[in-house]
Amino acid sequence: MPKINVYLPDELAEAVKDTGIPVSAICQRALEQAVRRITAIRETSLADLQADDLAERLPLFTARTRAVVKLAIDRARADASPALETRHLLAGMVDEGENLALHVLRAVDIDPARIQRELERPTDPEDGGDGKAPSTHFSVPAAAALELTVTEATALGHNYIGCEHLLLGLVTENDGTAGKILRGLGAEPRLTRRAVTAALAGYVHLRAQTTATPATDPTHDPAQALAAAVQHQLQPLIARIERLEHHLGSAPDQR
Repeated sequence: MPKINVYLPDELAEAVKDTGIPVSAICQRALEQAVRRITAIRETSLADLQADDLAERLPLFTARTRAVVKLAIDRARADASPALETRHLLAGMVDEGENLALHVLRAVDIDPARIQRELERPTDPEDGGDGKAPSTHFSVPAAAALELTVTEATALGHNYIGCEHLLLGLVTENDGTAGKILRGLGAEPRLTRRAVTAALAGYVHLRAQTTATPATDPTHDPAQALAAAVQHQLQPLIARIERLEHHLGSAPDQR
């Protein structure tokens, strides 16, 4: 039987050793689950997707994420596109208007209105359409983005697929229009992944605060509170990037 090495931080490795956790069995179950999820989304992305069967075809997607996919299907049809492309997924995310991914983007100073303007620019079609227009067959980049979406959710240890995971899938996919737009506006993968992690932590904290804060309190704005939590978590990374940029800018020319 082939072996796969698993590398752990020293502190975690010591804790695992002390508690006698069956590492092989746990890793095997986790990998089996991950393989099933990736296989399922791969099969889904290779077939046409209809708006009326999203709950069955995308069972791990939250209702809001399925709403985004439905809006993407509608946008692809309205465009008479030969494929459902990453730009349609990103447009669906913007059109939905209330998802966590948009809060993350605002927290890193990317206004969804700027994304909308970029989406209105003409672009070359993505590879992988089925030749018919309109079509709900995923383009190659869109299928890859969905697979990366599931991978990101699995890596974070989540048993659901949210809009924040879809954002990460779009950002980390290299060839699609959506990723190029997002990265061009500053949503670099590492920064975005950290922003998502911060947003999820801030969301948990915000929910705890909400239960203790009267809904009628006019000073309580959940969206602003979440954005503030994300920006607070991101501040060390932003400061580090600014120091690096300052260092590179002040370095003597090496040419």
